[in-house]
Amino acid sequence: MSNPPVYPLLWSSDVSAILANDVSAILDWAKASLGLGEVWRGPDTTGVCMRGRLSRPLALAVTVAFLGCGGTDTPLPDLPPARDGLPEAEALSGFQTWAIDKVIRGRVAMGSRSGFVVLVARDGRVIHAAATGHQDVEAEVPMSLDTRFQIASMTKPVIGTAAMILIEEGKLGLDEPVATYLPSFGDLRVASLDEDGQMTGTTPMQTPLLVRHVMSFASGMGPGFTPGPMRDRWLAEGPYSGSGPLSARVERIPPLPFFEEPGTRWRYGSAYDVLARLIEVASGEPLDDFLERRIFVPLGMQATTYLKDVPSDAPLAVMYEQTEDGLARAVQEHRPDDWTPGGTGLVSTASDYMRFALMLWNEGEYDGVRILAPETARRMRVPEIDGVLATMMGIEGLSFGLGVSVVTDADAALMPSHDGDFWWSGAYGTHLWISPESGIVLVVMQQQQMGNDGEDIPVVPFLVQGIVIDD
Repeated sequence: MSNPPVYPLLWSSDVSAILANDVSAILDWAKASLGLGEVWRGPDTTGVCMRGRLSRPLALAVTVAFLGCGGTDTPLPDLPPARDGLPEAEALSGFQTWAIDKVIRGRVAMGSRSGFVVLVARDGRVIHAAATGHQDVEAEVPMSLDTRFQIASMTKPVIGTAAMILIEEGKLGLDEPVATYLPSFGDLRVASLDEDGQMTGTTPMQTPLLVRHVMSFASGMGPGFTPGPMRDRWLAEGPYSGSGPLSARVERIPPLPFFEEPGTRWRYGSAYDVLARLIEVASGEPLDDFLERRIFVPLGMQATTYLKDVPSDAPLAVMYEQTEDGLARAVQEHRPDDWTPGGTGLVSTASDYMRFALMLWNEGEYDGVRILAPETARRMRVPEIDGVLATMMGIEGLSFGLGVSVVTDADAALMPSHDGDFWWSGAYGTHLWISPESGIVLVVMQQQQMGNDGEDIPVVPFLVQGIVIDD
């Protein structure tokens, strides 16, 4: 199935019991810049992280991350500014660069991660780069700006951009029924569920499934993340089961019962795989060819491809996971190495993805190359549907636009952010954040298959985010 994003975090007051007096300055800064308030020193020691407890070992991991030693010496990549005529951007403060270094090096020193690459831009210019750890621990190959990562769900903003190109050109209609392009989607059915989530039957879909519904995750498609027979069926019979090209896999969706009528609620699932197929039909060419021709080559994203097309000698980061014995090479589920899904599958570098991110920040243009008209690029971050992560994580204040999540209430979102920020993340700890108000664009890359026990949390992207958007 399509990979979940990395989720925002709520921190535990247990941290305050572990942090020593000699890092009280860091504690005070974290309270202020991450918006953590009294949760750091409050009396409630139950602690919350996602919907479970932030354990003492993880809290200690954060402490060690701050206390690690050493400095980064990663040079800035040779990336042009977003556009000509931009003034020199303000650099990060000495404290900010120090704090980023401690966070990423600390996690690697603990053996919790193999490594990280971080790029930060402000006002259209890259101002900070950091690479630490190894892309291959066993072979002792260091992380670098050339390291390629499986970016999982960070594929989705790229697919959303590709769809917007076709919408702008009139080849794909945002409010057109999906069945206009994929006739098999003209006869869909919605499940009738009892109070236990058991399907008691199906009824014909009453609301036509529109391209808009697909792009905003309001389609009713599964599998979602709520355990139950419906999710099990989508996993067993949906596009991520078996083999075959994108076209054949998408045709497995219409016979499946949808969870609800389109436009009813936000549900994470296979929608962007359908969107990928819509791009193929509307453009008349394979998805990977369209992305190459209309996005990757124009933006100079020379290292960005689908996993199936990565050269054997390319510096691809090894996928790791945390085990009882420490860091180990992971056996990936749903590794998309033989097709071109829309919800996952791309491989990129931090530098390549920063080019794409700066294009979005600059309203559709990067280094003199226009991918989208300004109004089209802005349209991607207009909220379409609320409730992003609300059911899954109990997190409020987030909506979804047309390819990205949008912060609509920074106070409720429980992450360092401003209203109007837009973002998305990948299941392996990769992270994109664009903050129009602060001018910050952040790309974080790592390669870790996260566990399902709530302990192995991808904390670093949001710590770094808090550091760089600190006012």
